[in-house]
Amino acid sequence: MSSEELSLQTRPKRQPPFGVILHNDDLNSFDYVIDSIRKVFHYELEKCFQLTLEAHETGRSLLWTGTLEGAELKQELLLSCGPDPIMLDKGGLPLKVTLEELPQ
Repeated sequence: MSSEELSLQTRPKRQPPFGVILHNDDLNSFDYVIDSIRKVFHYELEKCFQLTLEAHETGRSLLWTGTLEGAELKQELLLSCGPDPIMLDKGGLPLKVTLEELPQ
């Protein structure tokens, strides 16, 4: 086996990227979703508004991509924001956020 073949075999496999997906719901206000995204991702207000609008209009939006561990952390941080306080009497729940493996 050549040294080139050996280096290809021992090279670590690249992990696939994961996406943090926000799903639309009727249980959290638009402002609360925007504020939660801003708090977790530190995006500019306009970007948070666009991501929230995309989820509202299409049912989902891609908030962030990166490692699985990073995506899990971002998901946990969003969930830890809890439900929108002004929507609690309507059965408020935390934001619906899922993780998806993305193509490389």
